Amino acid sequence: MPPKSLRVSKPRFAYLLLLSLILVGALLLVNCGSTSVQFISNPPRGTASVSISDPPSCRAPAGSFKHVYVTITSVQAHLNASATDSSPGWQEFAPQLASQPMQLDLLSTAQTGCVLAQLASNVTLPSGDYQQFRLILLPNSPAAGTPVPSNNACGSQGFNCLVLSDDSVHLLNLSSQANTGLKIPPGQIADGAVRVAAGQHVDINIDFNTCASIVLQGTAQYRLRPTLTAGQVSATSSGISGKVLDSATLLPITGGQVLVAVEQADSTGVERILMQTAADANGNFNFCPLPSGTYDVVTVATDGAGVAYAATVAFNVPSGTALGNVPIVAQSGTSTSAGTIQGVVTASNAGAGAAIDAAMSAQQTIQLPGGVTRHVAIPLQGASTVNVATVGSPASVVCPANTFCEQYTLVVPASNLSFGTFAMSGTTFSAPAPGDVLFRVQAHAFRPLSGGTPMCSPSSLTQDKDSADQPLKVTSGATVTAKRLDLIGCS
Repeated sequence: MPPKSLRVSKPRFAYLLLLSLILVGALLLVNCGSTSVQFISNPPRGTASVSISDPPSCRAPAGSFKHVYVTITSVQAHLNASATDSSPGWQEFAPQLASQPMQLDLLSTAQTGCVLAQLASNVTLPSGDYQQFRLILLPNSPAAGTPVPSNNACGSQGFNCLVLSDDSVHLLNLSSQANTGLKIPPGQIADGAVRVAAGQHVDINIDFNTCASIVLQGTAQYRLRPTLTAGQVSATSSGISGKVLDSATLLPITGGQVLVAVEQADSTGVERILMQTAADANGNFNFCPLPSGTYDVVTVATDGAGVAYAATVAFNVPSGTALGNVPIVAQSGTSTSAGTIQGVVTASNAGAGAAIDAAMSAQQTIQLPGGVTRHVAIPLQGASTVNVATVGSPASVVCPANTFCEQYTLVVPASNLSFGTFAMSGTTFSAPAPGDVLFRVQAHAFRPLSGGTPMCSPSSLTQDKDSADQPLKVTSGATVTAKRLDLIGCS
């Protein structure tokens, strides 16, 4: 028999039983003869702020563009790396943009020295690891009643456009990207995801590599093939800065252009350019904000007299570092100009030509201490075609039967690499090795106007031979033709 203190009288027992039934009944929802139990939970939440950056390297006069305008209406992210465009669960990081779209000049000077604009501040979100991001842009011909920017820099050319160095304004074609967004998959997010912890705040930066995102198709027809990265950044200091100097004079390189990129190697040892900028007239560069991590800093240059410099790499530079002086070595000899790689990309599917966007890169291979191989992506200079779009009858080349194709041009140093591993006490760079200057080229295929969806099988091809099936050797002042890159299965 229970102790007296635990005994319940019959009237009290009946009351408690009735109260329990009422509480259970409140959770039972009866609809059309079916019964369901609804449990209401309040998942843990954190807060996030989102900024956007773009240290431009193709801004006039060194490049072809004066302005590139995009109009952003939404910033979204998903916890599931496999979520599709139409999957439920996309979280809105910048809700105010739906009624107040933000038009940005991606080639403008950063407002704070680091970021172009703040897209969202202290937005409350479900906690978790966000493995996909996407930017939604305003269509160039929005439906009636759709909120638009109060001041449209594109005039009659929609709401996304570019201005060339001759001041002509051109529409930037979007197609489905206005609905599905510009994608940032896990492979383009630092550490594969951004964690929003319960009760914590995170600062997120999206870097828009404009100069690698514009595809020219036909005559004066432009579209986006977006190249974006994202990651958690420090609210204080997370960048990498330095100063590029001529190794002989220890003075800034006058005239011409100095390009600097931060890169990271993938699992196969291939370096991918994450951000790229042009150093100022004094040789200074600054990448900020950067997600926490270790990066390789790659520098190339051509001075005002057309003298090219060897690509110079500082390996294993941690974020939050002032790299100091980066001395780069001018080419010497009777010819000191850059070299050119030219080639053709073809695309086909089931015996017919296929339209793709192909992102091109040129790489130099180096063996690091310990036997580690790195394929360093070289920032492209001059009249390089970073992106090409395959078509049935291009103006520059005749396509092989049953393919679409396009020609590409890559301007690169005609010198072997100079490199060093970062040290707090000061980084020492090697002299460029003598001998043949060997390169390899790589094409990554994307579905046109998809927001960055890979295409073809495989979606990437590499070529290290010339058209005579010899090693792809670059010579100063000359053009070498690479063996054709044939992408197949481009459905």
